[in-house]
Amino acid sequence: MKIVIACDVLGEENNGTTIAAMNLIRFLKKRGHEVRVICPDEKRRGEEGFFVVPQLNVGPLNAYVRKVGVSIALSENFVLEQAIIGADAVHIMTPFFLGKAALDYARDEDIPVTAGFHCQAENITSHLRLMNSQLINDLTYKVMYRLVYQYVDAIHYPTQFIRDVFEKEVGKTNGYVISNGVNSRFRKIETERPEAWKGQFVILFTGRYGYEKSHKVLIDAVKESANEKDIQLVFAGEGPLHEELAAYAKNRLTRQPVMQFFSREEMLRVINSADLYVHPAEVEIEAISCLEAISCGLVPVIADSPRSATRFFALDEKNLFHFNNPADLAGKIDYWIGHPEEKAEYSQKYLGYTRQFEQEHCMTEMENMILETIERHTETSS
Repeated sequence: MKIVIACDVLGEENNGTTIAAMNLIRFLKKRGHEVRVICPDEKRRGEEGFFVVPQLNVGPLNAYVRKVGVSIALSENFVLEQAIIGADAVHIMTPFFLGKAALDYARDEDIPVTAGFHCQAENITSHLRLMNSQLINDLTYKVMYRLVYQYVDAIHYPTQFIRDVFEKEVGKTNGYVISNGVNSRFRKIETERPEAWKGQFVILFTGRYGYEKSHKVLIDAVKESANEKDIQLVFAGEGPLHEELAAYAKNRLTRQPVMQFFSREEMLRVINSADLYVHPAEVEIEAISCLEAISCGLVPVIADSPRSATRFFALDEKNLFHFNNPADLAGKIDYWIGHPEEKAEYSQKYLGYTRQFEQEHCMTEMENMILETIERHTETSS
């Protein structure tokens, strides 16, 4: 089959949407499909199967967009036509400028369209400091639906949680709940811990430096921990709040957090060098980063936020803390520091738990969704 993947956001694999897109692209190619990718990643120009469109120029906000670590696409009719003409299906990753344009062109050509749901309303409204406005978040979902999702043939939801949230606002959709999956490279291995981390209790959190990720809650929890002087925080990621978070930690912690972006290969070593994974984010559709960590045997402590699907990865209350409550998180951290044998037992439990998220299985379900959509469209059109 000839399958087009339209990616408003694509570049370094430093965010969940790009990682999900590249996983799907690689899998479909491996399965023998002809995959055409429309994206704004200039580094891909000239690469077979990639059709590059211009990046959105937002003037004085360009520097902020670069800090977020993404490129945002504009549509270009000639490129869209080259990529989509003769395709069997189009899959759009996000409901932004390029996704909307690809949808419109595909519908004009009577080509079936599927769409991913990788963006919570709060991922948008947090940049406007309106993340906690229920009215604005609800309106954002309605706009997404009216512009894009009401017109697609099937929607991919990474979790039942986000399907329920969206359908509460817009009504029943033709949805498929499929995890983005964890790459098989993420497994428990022996690795040499960096010299600077030796003798410390290393706590890892992987996530973009954004307001909804709640890094400050974890910083404050470490400050309140009885073991504060022995804890090394590692914030694997990048984003617009880098300087703000570094300054916030400087006045609070004995040991300053390690704050940097790690490649996918480096992350395997980082995860296997850590002692505990903490996910304080208040807003999260799935958090593959958490699944990657527990797939390597790290025990997680996860915020119980009602706006986060990640809380469902907790095996019991010891793996949850009250969101935005540093004191409760500090207590959970100190518990796991003080109970190493129990932590080792939970590590084994989590290694078994994550088998259901194996990427090969999840990507096969994604392929089936697209093929079923093509089949239904063909039957309806004939």
